[in-house]
Amino acid sequence: MSIAYQLYCSRNFPPLEDTLAMLAATGFAEVEGYGGLYGDLEALHAALDTAGLRMSSGHFGIDMVEGDPARALHVARTLGMSRVYVPHIAADARPTDAAGWAAFGARLAEMGKPVVDAGLIFGWHNHDFELADLGGGQTPLDLIAAAGVSLELDLGWVRVAGHDPVAWINKYGPQITAVHVKDIAAEGEGLDEDGWADVGHGIMDWAAIKGALDANGITHMVVEHDNPKDHARFARRSLAAVKAF
Repeated sequence: MSIAYQLYCSRNFPPLEDTLAMLAATGFAEVEGYGGLYGDLEALHAALDTAGLRMSSGHFGIDMVEGDPARALHVARTLGMSRVYVPHIAADARPTDAAGWAAFGARLAEMGKPVVDAGLIFGWHNHDFELADLGGGQTPLDLIAAAGVSLELDLGWVRVAGHDPVAWINKYGPQITAVHVKDIAAEGEGLDEDGWADVGHGIMDWAAIKGALDANGITHMVVEHDNPKDHARFARRSLAAVKAF
């Protein structure tokens, strides 16, 4: 099992070098990047080396992966990534029906070919809108998966969408190449953190989830909290919780 930290959690706690040092001291060995970090690759690479951390995966915008795949591969290779995930599509660009989502899945599969051909994993990272019912129980995420695109399944957003994370882990099994491990605060709690909680301190059934992950051979976990008030607290408590799983 590998445990990474999505650096987006710490976007409000500059400088990055201090965040990386904190994560290393906490016990993390891996991090996941996101688009806002890829401006100065040499400086980022040096900061990771100084902290002794690996950036094993990263989130990339559609514009880069589709419009400039050479740049996306350069970023991934420079930083030593083995996984490239597209995490979002703007609301005004989202398909509105099953046919549109099927076409979007095919588009994702096509834009991912250079990444896969380079020997890296390519996939889609979900939020909650991909779990909406398009009719007959079919969801946008089903259609993305049907196109052969691997999934970085965000377990927190699956739960927010009203679905059982265990059911979705079992549904797509080996097609899930990583999971985002995030927790949801009990009703009425965590309001100053947008309703999220440190991993292991919310309502998610981690024993059942870990059992499903193990049964399906899913070993790469990325901890995330969309808006922690204290990122060091979140990192420390979440890593301890995941290790205890």
